[in-house]
Amino acid sequence: MIFLAVTLGFFAENLREHITDTNREKEYATELYKELQADSIACAQKINARLNKEKYCDYLNNYIKDSSLTNLPKKFYLAYTIVFYLINSYSFEPKDGVLSQLKSSGSLRYFKNAELQKLFGDMSVAINNVRYRNDQEYQFFANPLKAFLLQHYDFNWMNEVRGLNPDAYSLDLMNLYVKSDTNIKADILNLPTFNRSEAANMVMFYKVMMVSSRTLQLNDYMKTNAKLLTVLRRDYHLKNE
Repeated sequence: MIFLAVTLGFFAENLREHITDTNREKEYATELYKELQADSIACAQKINARLNKEKYCDYLNNYIKDSSLTNLPKKFYLAYTIVFYLINSYSFEPKDGVLSQLKSSGSLRYFKNAELQKLFGDMSVAINNVRYRNDQEYQFFANPLKAFLLQHYDFNWMNEVRGLNPDAYSLDLMNLYVKSDTNIKADILNLPTFNRSEAANMVMFYKVMMVSSRTLQLNDYMKTNAKLLTVLRRDYHLKNE
C-alpha cells in the first residue's frame, strides 16, 4: 500500500508538472506570437515607407544633376529632408522582449518542437542583422551626411514645417506638408561650395544601401517572422487578431 501510494504520488506530481509546463508553453507562445505579429505589421509599414523614400532618392538625384539650385520647387526641400535628414524615421527596430526573456530565463526548454527551436535561432539572427544594418545606415548619417547637412541644409525649413503641427511625427508631418497648400521657401546654403556630382552620388549611394537593406535584411526578417507565426498558429491553435 505504501509503495502504491508513493508510485501514485510520483505519477500525480509528474502529471501536475506536465500540465504546468504545457500551460506555460502556451502562455509563452501566445505572448511571442503577439510580439511577432505586431512587428510583422510594423516592418511591412517601414518597407512601404522606404520604397517611397527610394522614389524621393531618384527625384533628388535627377534634380541635383541638372536643375536650378537657386529657384527650388516645393518638392525639393521635401525630398532633401526625407532623403538626407529623416534617417531613423525609416528604420525598423525589431522587438525581441519575449524571445530575450525566454532565452535568459531558460524557458525555451518548454518548446520541444525542433522546427520551432531552429526558427527561434533564425529569428535571433534576423533581428541582429536588421539592427546591424540600422547601425550602418546611421553611421552613414553621422559621416558624411551630418557634415553635409550642416554645410548645405537650412534647418529653419524644418522648424517652420513643424509649425504646421508641433506634435506630429516626422513622417506624418511630411505627409501633412505635401497635402497642404503651404510652400515654405528655403535655399541650399553655401551654394558656391555645393558640388552637384558629389551630392548626387551621395544620394544614389544611400539609395543602394537602402535597397540592399530592404531586399536582404528586412526581407529575411519578414520571411522568418512569417514562418514562425505559421508554426505558432499551427502548434498552439492561435488566431490572427
